[in-house]
Amino acid sequence: MFVLEAKLRGSDNQFQIIDEMVRTAGFIRNKCVRYWMDNQGIGQYDLSRLCKDLATEYEWAGKLNSMARQASAERAWQSIKRFYDNCKNPSVKKKGFPKFKKARSVEYKTSGYKLSEDRQSINFIDGFKAGTFRMIGAADLSYYQLGQIKRVRVVRRADGYYAQFCIQHERSEEIEPTEQVIALDVGLLHFYTDNRGNKVENPRHLRKSEKALKRLQRRVNHKVKGSNKRKKAVNKLGRKHLKVSRQRKDFAVKLARSVVKSSDLVVFEALRVRNLVKNHHLAKSISDAAWRMFFDWLEYYGQIFGKIVVPAPPQWSSQECSSCGQIVKKSLSTRTHICSCGANLCRDENAAKVLLARGLKIASTQGHWGINAQGQTNLCQLSENLVDKLTG
Repeated sequence: MFVLEAKLRGSDNQFQIIDEMVRTAGFIRNKCVRYWMDNQGIGQYDLSRLCKDLATEYEWAGKLNSMARQASAERAWQSIKRFYDNCKNPSVKKKGFPKFKKARSVEYKTSGYKLSEDRQSINFIDGFKAGTFRMIGAADLSYYQLGQIKRVRVVRRADGYYAQFCIQHERSEEIEPTEQVIALDVGLLHFYTDNRGNKVENPRHLRKSEKALKRLQRRVNHKVKGSNKRKKAVNKLGRKHLKVSRQRKDFAVKLARSVVKSSDLVVFEALRVRNLVKNHHLAKSISDAAWRMFFDWLEYYGQIFGKIVVPAPPQWSSQECSSCGQIVKKSLSTRTHICSCGANLCRDENAAKVLLARGLKIASTQGHWGINAQGQTNLCQLSENLVDKLTG
C-alpha cells in the first residue's frame, strides 16, 4: 500500500460543497464517539449500524456516500480501540480517552466517486453532487488499475484541497549491493553522525522560520475576530506552517533514501521520541529534527530496496567505549569521548560505533548470517536472508 496525492482544481461553490462533506464526515465520527460514551459494551458493528440510523434521521447526512459514512465510523472505532489497548498496557500512562475532533477530511472507499478515462479528473457522484474536479499531479495514477485504488481521501489544507489515493501495490526496486554497513547516532547539534565520523547538519527548519511565524502570528492577533482580514491572516500563518512541515518531510525522505541505497545494513537508535519531548527545554528542537519520521522512512526504504534496517537499543551508547566496552560517564556538554584504553574520538562517532556492534548482534540473531563481526557482508548469504526477511 502507498499513497498518491493530487491537488484539486474547482470553483468556489464546489469547494464549499467539499466543506459540507467534510463537516458531515466529522459529525458522523463524533456522533459515533458520543454513542459509545452513552452506551456500555458498544462494538464496531454497532457503530456501523448507527451510520444508517443517522442517514435516516438527518437528511443532509444521508447525502454522504454510505461507504464514506462507514469510513467515518471506522475512524471513531480506531480511537476507541487505541484507548482499550492503552488501558491493557500498564507502561502507557496517558490512555488517550476518545475525544471529539474537528474534521479536515472525508474518506471514500470504492464508491461515491468516478475517475475520468485519462485519470486526470475526479467526479464525486454522491448526494452532495460536488461535481468534477481537475487534478494537478495525478500523472502517475494512470499506471494503476481502478481495482487497485482502495480508498480516496479528500483533505483540506491551508493552501487548498487534495485528493489522496490509497493504492494496493507491492513496491520494490532492485539495486546492486554496496557491501557497506552504517550506524547512525542522531543528535541536535548534527542531525546524525555515522560510525565513520561523517556528519549531516541539522537543517532546523522551524528555527529558521520562527521569526516569520511570530510576525504572522502577531498579525493574526491584531485582527478582529470573525473578520475577513483575520481569516486571510490565519490562512497565511497556516501556509507558513505547512511549508515548514513539507520542508521537514522532504529532508527526511531524501536523506533516508540516500542512506539506505548506499548501505546493505543500516543501524539506527530505537529512540522513544514521545518520552524525549517531555523535556521542555529540548522539546521544540527534538520535534523540529523529526527523528521518528526519519526512522520510519529508513524502515520503509529498507523494504523497498531489500536492505536490512535494524533498530538498536540506545541505552548507554554515549557512555560505553566502542574500543573496550568500559563505561565512561560524561555530561551532554562533553563532546569528546576519552577512555583509559586510549580511545579519543567524537562522542557521537563513538556512540555510532557502539550502535553498530549492537546492530550486528541483533542482525545475526535474526538470521542474517552474512554479516560477520568486522561488519563485512557476504552478499550471497545476505540476499537469501533478505528474501526470508521480507516474505516472513
